Amino acid sequence: MNGDATLAAGVDEAGRGALAGPVVAAACILPFPVYRRRTTPGWSPHERKPKVDCIIADSKQLTPHEREIAFGWIESHCSYGIGIISHAVIEAKGIRYATFLAMQRAVFNLCTLRLPHLLRIDGRDHFHFALPHEYIVRGDGSVPAIAAASIIAKVTRDRIMIMHHRISPLYDFAFHKGYGSPEHCAALRRYGPTAIHRRSFLSRILCENNPTLFAAETT
Repeated sequence: MNGDATLAAGVDEAGRGALAGPVVAAACILPFPVYRRRTTPGWSPHERKPKVDCIIADSKQLTPHEREIAFGWIESHCSYGIGIISHAVIEAKGIRYATFLAMQRAVFNLCTLRLPHLLRIDGRDHFHFALPHEYIVRGDGSVPAIAAASIIAKVTRDRIMIMHHRISPLYDFAFHKGYGSPEHCAALRRYGPTAIHRRSFLSRILCENNPTLFAAETT
C-alpha cells in the first residue's frame, strides 16, 4: 500500500521530446491509498486484483488500453488539472519554458478544485512554484501521484495527436503521436513539415539548405 502523509499532488508532462504538437502537463491528487502490484509495474486502487485491473504506473510502461482504463478511473475519482502549450509557444519561447508553463497551468487548474499541500514533480528541472514542491528523478515510476499525472498528460496529448491525424493523415500522427519514429522522419523528408511541427526540432532530419521543405504545409 502507498499513501501520502500530506495532501500531495503529482506533476508530470508528455510531449517534451516530440517533433510535432503541444506539450501537455498534468497535476493530480490521488485521494485513496493504492496498492503495489507484484506482477505488473505500478499500483492499483483495488486491494484485490479484479478481472480487469486498473494500473497506475509510468504511462510509458502501459499499453494504450491500460492507459485508457487508468484515465477513466482517475477522471472519476481524482482531482486533477491539465495544461496544454502549443507548438507555436514552443517555437517562440523554447521547450523548457513551454514545459514550465504547461505545469503551471496544470497546477493552477488543479488548485481551482483542490489545494495540495505539496507538489511532487517528475524530473530535475527545478522550476519554481508558489506551493511547496520537490523534484523526483524518475518519479513517474516511484510515486503513484506522479504516475497518475503522467497517464493524464499522455492520454490527453495522444487524443490531440489523433485529432491531428485526421487533418494530416499522411503523417500518421495516430501511430507515433508526433515523436521521431522512422516512419515520421520519412514522411517529413517526403512531404515537409505541417503547421504543427516544431521546426526548430527538425534540423537533423531535414536539410537546412533546402528552405522549400520548411515552407511545405499539409492541409
